[in-house]
Amino acid sequence: MRHSHATISQAVHQSLETYLRAVVPDALTLYADEEGFWQSLDAKGWALIHGDLQHPSMAMIDLSGAANNQQSYRFVYRGRRLDDLFLKRQPGAVSAVSFWLPTEYLEEHGPGRVRELALELASPLPFCSGNAGLSFNCATNPAHEGEARELRFRYPGMDVPDMSWVSLHIGTQVRGPSWLTFLGQPVLGELGGVSGLRAQLHHPETTVQEMEGDRAVVSLGPWPEAGDTEQGNVLPAYRELARVLEPWLYHEPRLHAVQSMEDTRRWERRFLD
Repeated sequence: MRHSHATISQAVHQSLETYLRAVVPDALTLYADEEGFWQSLDAKGWALIHGDLQHPSMAMIDLSGAANNQQSYRFVYRGRRLDDLFLKRQPGAVSAVSFWLPTEYLEEHGPGRVRELALELASPLPFCSGNAGLSFNCATNPAHEGEARELRFRYPGMDVPDMSWVSLHIGTQVRGPSWLTFLGQPVLGELGGVSGLRAQLHHPETTVQEMEGDRAVVSLGPWPEAGDTEQGNVLPAYRELARVLEPWLYHEPRLHAVQSMEDTRRWERRFLD
């Protein structure tokens, strides 16, 4: 969201309440304090979180259901003051929010409910772009951890999110296609709006749904798919959308972890080459 925390805090709070109503009771039990240590998300903890959301200039919130790499539920919010002097060297900085669900939730409730929930979460948010789909989720950046470094190339539909880092640089670009790809302004307008976008997408399982506020969501089939390059499943609907979005796709400006730029560019172009 190309908006400062002060203008979106209520919308983010609304989405968090929607998420909490949808997940199991006590799905979130911990919060990260100012030093990054996990603390119990009891009544006092929730009071702190609600206070942070009401802060006049910024909020950095991380809520989790477990203090280890097996987190199933998680809420992460980076609400920035975009005119802050600290961000003068980061012209692509945005505010961003993410919600995690375990695959068990998808299996129990079905993809229709997950899609419905994603739309409910996104609806109040003035997003430039957003994504929902399968991903490697863990406490550290999974793109650089163990098997995920190779598996991400075999299963191109599996995302490797690093929201805190990407939200410092993405600006109004789009972070590749996912099962659900949310598009707002300016990209949707530059694509010719909903009608212009629909005219460029021909895969039979792809749908484009208009949302209020000059926004839209592209759905690539009824289920999120991982794909499998070793089995020849290269996700043609994802590749078609990637080609349409190519001029606006996000590219890492520089490296921030131990990986090669060649691997980074290969990952970014996994649906294009």
